[in-house]
Amino acid sequence: MSRISRVGVAATVALLGLSAVAAGTGAWKLLGISWVAYGSMALAAPLGARTSGEKPGLLVWGYGLASGAMVTSAAVFLVPTAVGHHPQFGGFGVALGLLSGFASHTVSHRLAHLDLPVDRTVAELTTHALSAGMIIGVVYGNMPELGPVLGLSIVSHKGPAGYAAASRLGTQGRDWSVLLLPAAGVGLAAILASAIQLPASAGLRGVVFGFAAGVFLHVAMDFLPRCELGSEIHDLVAGTGDAHALLDRLRTHALFSTAFGGLAVFLAWLALS
Repeated sequence: MSRISRVGVAATVALLGLSAVAAGTGAWKLLGISWVAYGSMALAAPLGARTSGEKPGLLVWGYGLASGAMVTSAAVFLVPTAVGHHPQFGGFGVALGLLSGFASHTVSHRLAHLDLPVDRTVAELTTHALSAGMIIGVVYGNMPELGPVLGLSIVSHKGPAGYAAASRLGTQGRDWSVLLLPAAGVGLAAILASAIQLPASAGLRGVVFGFAAGVFLHVAMDFLPRCELGSEIHDLVAGTGDAHALLDRLRTHALFSTAFGGLAVFLAWLALS
């Protein structure tokens, strides 16, 4: 029987402690986003651990809804803010965020070839969580009037990511509770980073908010449900009877799921604005 991860439990306890501090400062939006991120991954992980293998249709819809929501949120809430502070520096920030996201993805792939005592999936998810949480904390710490739609959309990928990762861990005989570390990572980084106050410089603020938009756009595109040769979805259906026909249907599902993810953000913005 697999043992419960002590690292996962410790991360949860740390998040509880920091949440008490954040509650004392009235950072309710950050607390809500942090615990939605934690809860979505913590609830999806045991479901994924019980499956004999990932369900391609479920993953396509989970990833599609999340990535569509993330692309739309970054484009609507962060890009205009960055450009509003400074058009050129804001644009450079977006480019820097996109390229930095690509660079970090490449580095993590290279590290996966090294014999490190860390599970690759858990390490990547934790890195994603900490970087996303840090940016969310800085954004909300400097724009307290910003609504919760952006943050909730950004962390919407935690559920499907936790489901898929737990299923992989289950096939390796490992307990899903290690995923409590990346589940708590968003909140831990966000609450700590929210204390960072940016200078009034329009150029610097443009770069920071542009960088945040670029990173989130990269993460969103990273979670787009691809059904091509060599993709995660392709590997799941490769052993089925008519894999080609199934992939064609899944491509259609990918199209609709990303569109619905973006539409959900638009409707939420209409309802709250």
